Amino acid sequence: MSTILSTVNVNGVRAAATKGMLAWLAATEADIVCLQETRATDAQTAAALAPALDAGWVLSHAEPESKGRAGVGILSRRAPKAVRVGFGSTEFAASGRYIEADFDEVTVASVYVHSGEENTPKQDEKYRFMAEFGAYLKARTGDFVVSGDWNIAPAEVDLKNWKGNQKSAGFLPEERAWIAELLAAGYVDVVRALHPDVAGPYSWWSYRGRAFDNDSGWRIDAVYTTEHIAQFATDARVERAATYDQRWSDHAPVTVTFSELPGYPVTEVGSALVGVSTA
Repeated sequence: MSTILSTVNVNGVRAAATKGMLAWLAATEADIVCLQETRATDAQTAAALAPALDAGWVLSHAEPESKGRAGVGILSRRAPKAVRVGFGSTEFAASGRYIEADFDEVTVASVYVHSGEENTPKQDEKYRFMAEFGAYLKARTGDFVVSGDWNIAPAEVDLKNWKGNQKSAGFLPEERAWIAELLAAGYVDVVRALHPDVAGPYSWWSYRGRAFDNDSGWRIDAVYTTEHIAQFATDARVERAATYDQRWSDHAPVTVTFSELPGYPVTEVGSALVGVSTA
């Protein structure tokens, strides 16, 4: 039985729920959906997604300490065996940027990396997050899927206007080198692996100008897996809205189908909002 995983930056879960996210959740065949930038508390997120939770989705969520920023979650058809918020960092423990859930043999994580801004404290903060999070990823063992909004386009093929963005956060040499290090450590970018010669497929388009209509986007939302899991990935696609006015976020869901995801699904069904521990 195949397993389908989607990841999407919702750009505010309360707004997204009113714009079409709930209809998308009702229609999707995904078994697991990783969310980023919910910008809400646990209670607010559960309230916004109440129809989906009533329909059977299970929510695991990490609320941000800064109101209106960050926030990540995992929606699943079955309750995970365990959920952890954070990855052991003191600085970013309560930032709402990382959550992981165990489904027997496999762990699925949702991450929201800082957007950054070159030569500012925001970019310094992003680099500190990258340093700690990169060390955590490299030290991990076992079957692992980490997906989310990485806010980094790894290569020229991953953004339309790469020539004009060589000094922009998200395409800086240091950021791209960090992704390269993760790949060298054994992680697989499954979307790129399945689409090696495709421009994009882009997952984010600015609301400014006609970026969406011209498909002038960035591929900054990605699914990374350990090598063992990567071999089961059979299909990857970006669920780009048909028209600008049908978008419910400035990001589109990135969806990967695995021929199997070892350890998923689990058998027990949990509550609508599962308890979490702090890593």
